[in-house]
Parts: sequence; C-alpha cells; structure tokens
Amino acid sequence: MPMTSAKGRSADSAAADSGDAAEPIMLELVDENGRTIGTAEKLSAHIAPGQLHRAFSVFLFDDEGRLLLQRRALGKYHSPGVWSNTCCGHPYPDEPPFVAAARRTGEELGVAPALMREAGTVRYNHPDPASGLVEQEYNHLFVGTVRARPEPDPEEIAETAFVTPAELDALRKQGTFSAWFMTVLDAARPAIREVTGAGAGW
Repeated sequence: MPMTSAKGRSADSAAADSGDAAEPIMLELVDENGRTIGTAEKLSAHIAPGQLHRAFSVFLFDDEGRLLLQRRALGKYHSPGVWSNTCCGHPYPDEPPFVAAARRTGEELGVAPALMREAGTVRYNHPDPASGLVEQEYNHLFVGTVRARPEPDPEEIAETAFVTPAELDALRKQGTFSAWFMTVLDAARPAIREVTGAGAGW
C-alpha cells in the first residue's frame, strides 16, 4: 500500500486562501430531487442541522485497480486528518458537477484523470462528531482512472495512498475515515466495478 506525503507543490495555496478571505465561498442549495433552489455560504450550510446542498465525490483507480485515497490536511476546519476518497467538494453555483470534480481533483492532487465518468447520485445526512458540522448533501459521484503520480497540495492533503479492497479494510481498522466515505463508496460500487473489472475485487 504505497503512501505519499504532501510536499508543498506550490506556495500559492496559502496566499490564495488569505487573499480570498473576504470572499465567501457559496454553495448551491438543492431540493430532494437535486433541483437548485438557492445558495448559501459554505460554513453556514454545514452548521447543524445543515442545509441540503450539491456536492461531488471522485474515485480514481490506477491500472492495477487500486483506489487512490487521500488523508485530509490537519489544518482543514471540517474533518481534518481523516482518510477519504480521492477527492470531494462542492461545485460553485451554476458550475456543472463534472467540471467541478475535474477542477478540484487538479487543484488538490495535481493530476488530471485519464478517464472519468458519472456514477450516479446519493443523498445523505452525516453529522461530523469532531466538529459538530453536518453534511446534508446531494452528491454527484464520479469514477475514473489516473496514471500520473499525485502531487498533493499540503494545504488540502496530508498524504495519499493507493489501496486494494483488502488494504482498505485494514486501513479502516487502524485509521479514521470521513463520515461520508462508506456511503459514497457503496453508492459508486456498480460504476467502480465497470471501470476496474471484476478481478479488482471492488
């Protein structure tokens, strides 16, 4: 199970964060059918009981069928230091989820998917015990492959790992995962099996 620590891909992340401090990050609020009904500031959308908003989750696999995981940076205000799927986040208002997923994968991991396809949607309500924040999300799922070596942004990611299903099971017994991880993984499994093939074991 190869793991890679983030090593400061660029110095722009911290500067960009401080420069954008006055600009609120807006999310797209949706109804139970995924139709846009408004916008909300990112943090306020996650304060209990939470507001249902649009999100995305990405699962990328190497040529051996191993899943690329990330461990979220310790400095993140939401779910810091926990393992999760390849990339997850929120589209900007009016931004197509596919475009947001590809954009954010590049920003966080420094790679572009070799292939990425839609894998359905899932709706969930997951409180985060550590922060008290709530994930009320209508999540668009994407599955694909990656061939380039990740160069994670240390502001976002502490380390990465490529894992087989057995290695994932072992890691889940040792480390903490995001509250939403198994929900999105299970929802994406049919598409994952189509991309990785039966031999990968997903």
